[in-house]
Amino acid sequence: MTRHGRGRGIVCMTTALAAGYILAACGPAAAPLRIGAVFPLSGPTASDAHDEYLGAVLAAQLVNASGGVAGRQIALDVRNVESTSAVQKVADSLRNDGVPAVIGAYSSQLSIPLAAAVARDGLVYWETGAVADQVTGQGQPLVFRVGASGSDLGGNSGRFIVQQIAPRLHRSPWQIRAVLVTVNDAYGHSVADAARGALVAGGATVAGEAVYDPNAPVWGPVIDAVNAARPDILVLSSHMNDGIAFRRAFLAAHLYVKAFFGTTMAQCYATFGSVLGPDAVGVFASDRPENAFNPGALDATARAVYDRFAAAWRQQTGRAPSEEGISGFASAWALFADAMPRATSDAPGGIAAAARSLNLPSGSLPNGAGILFSSSTAQLGQNQRAASVIWQWQAVDHSVVVWPAVYATGTVRMVPLPA
Repeated sequence: MTRHGRGRGIVCMTTALAAGYILAACGPAAAPLRIGAVFPLSGPTASDAHDEYLGAVLAAQLVNASGGVAGRQIALDVRNVESTSAVQKVADSLRNDGVPAVIGAYSSQLSIPLAAAVARDGLVYWETGAVADQVTGQGQPLVFRVGASGSDLGGNSGRFIVQQIAPRLHRSPWQIRAVLVTVNDAYGHSVADAARGALVAGGATVAGEAVYDPNAPVWGPVIDAVNAARPDILVLSSHMNDGIAFRRAFLAAHLYVKAFFGTTMAQCYATFGSVLGPDAVGVFASDRPENAFNPGALDATARAVYDRFAAAWRQQTGRAPSEEGISGFASAWALFADAMPRATSDAPGGIAAAARSLNLPSGSLPNGAGILFSSSTAQLGQNQRAASVIWQWQAVDHSVVVWPAVYATGTVRMVPLPA
């Protein structure tokens, strides 16, 4: 399944993106600073992965337009990888090509082994999008993630339920009963486990958890488990298609909860709203910031950078930046514009040391985040100031950010959900 046809575009690379446009990222031939870039640019996840990749490319272009890193232009050494079986070979190839750092890789399934393989080869791995805790949970000092982890998204969900949903139900947190429905993979469990922890810490009762196979979900036992738990709130950790399928199965079974909560990004995608239509209305979801978040969350410098990025994105695509695009851009910007200029050398150790020295307040990055990488073994390299938000679908094909207040573009509605 793995393709390597675009593996070595150093001076000028052109990639045909799934949306039908062409991205050309060219750099001068003189002494470029080469950075590996590994993404699934073909296959089932290619569309969203292309957006994340495009965000990273635009970060390199904007830094290059301002003089590069210490006068050196960034050139991305791109590898198109769909399969985990090719990960070690790709990491070895990038090491042999002399790159000091690798960005990628959109999918948690791909990013977990890629982070380990790149670090084993002595290179910096810089995650641009995947959220599973295991990406930065392997104790690797050369692995970093700027964006939210699964624990961030799930924990944010649990805290929101305790702090915002319980009062709107006129209940104390300990009067809340929640049930978890969780896809059985690293991504789903990392989010669901954090949601459970935050709910329990806030005093709520987790009345049960139903786990399903993402490749062959069987909804009957899951529906039975939800019904038996008699929850006030349902907490779903899913991917897109199975999240839609479960929502349909839940409604077809005539089950009711006072609040239906997606702890993952899947419920925020436009597809979730467009496919479900009225059946999506009222659903909450935990996400990274998208283009509709409150610009007041950014400081003046970050806002100027975001505006440059958004203009470049629109020029390339004809649309507003996507969530994946913003994630890819903000993560790569943190590497190219914040970490690498502070490095004493372009060797992996120098880049990693510079990254660990960063201490930027929230609002410093163009997605509203700050930077402070964790030094604890369990979360080594995870950004403790990553940005995450809560969305709610409030009409057909219309969702707004409702929490935290600094990012919010609307207020919570429909709690409890209409019976």
